[in-house]
Amino acid sequence: MFNHIMIGSNDIERSKRFYDAVLATLGAGEPVRNEAGTGHVRLFYRHNGSTFCITEPINDETATFANGGTIGFKCNSPEQVREFHDVAIAHGGVSIEDPPGLRNGSLGPMHLAYVRDPDGNKLCAIYRVKQ
Repeated sequence: MFNHIMIGSNDIERSKRFYDAVLATLGAGEPVRNEAGTGHVRLFYRHNGSTFCITEPINDETATFANGGTIGFKCNSPEQVREFHDVAIAHGGVSIEDPPGLRNGSLGPMHLAYVRDPDGNKLCAIYRVKQ
C-alpha cells in the first residue's frame, strides 16, 4: 500500500547519523543523498521495496512531528525490536511508553518498542508473533 514515508528534520546531518544506525538494524544501507533544485537536502533510505525519506522542509519552516502520528518499522524477531530500540537510544532517541517487550491485546501478541527520534517523530519497532 505504501511507497514511501517522508519526515522533516531541522538538522539533516544529525538525522542521518541517527537513521544510519537505527535503520541498519533492519538491514537498510546508506541513503541516497539528493539536493532539490531549491538547495534543500533529502535522504532516501531504500529497503525491501520501501523508501523512508528525511528532508529539510522545502518551505523553510521549522520541521515538526505529527502529533498522534507513529511510523512503524517491521522487525523479524523480538531481538531485532530490542536492538532497534537500544540503537535508537544510543544515537539520541528517547524511549517512550512502556519498555520494549511483548504485549498481548486485541490484535494478538506482538513485541513492541517506541522511541522518539531527535526531531520528535514517534517510531515503533514491531514484531508480530506468528500463531
